[in-house]
Amino acid sequence: MEQYKLGEMEQKFADLIWESAPIGSGDLTKLCEKAFAWKRTTTYTMLKRLCDRNLFINKNGTVAALMTREEFLAAQGEQFINETFEGSLPRFLAAFSRRKKLSDKEILALKKLIDSYEEESHG
Repeated sequence: MEQYKLGEMEQKFADLIWESAPIGSGDLTKLCEKAFAWKRTTTYTMLKRLCDRNLFINKNGTVAALMTREEFLAAQGEQFINETFEGSLPRFLAAFSRRKKLSDKEILALKKLIDSYEEESHG
């Protein structure tokens, strides 16, 4: 599923909305004209695409986020791991760490994350 894959301009547009939301659709078209030199119709076409993916909603002329940027990035990462590593986070980390050595700080952060999940599941 392509729900969490955005093209370059879709990503820039989404970032603009996340920075500004909630925002009136008229104000959004003005922002896009200034930022991207888009016509009103281009803005509405792009907005419809992202609304169809359940990232944003345009209700009564106000555009609001249905998910935060952080929630989107988490879903995007999860989708990537599911599609590329059959949903296995350990396989992803093994592949990642073969190409890029993890720093001591990164290793410690991962250990803390694992410990916190273990505490949640046992407590």
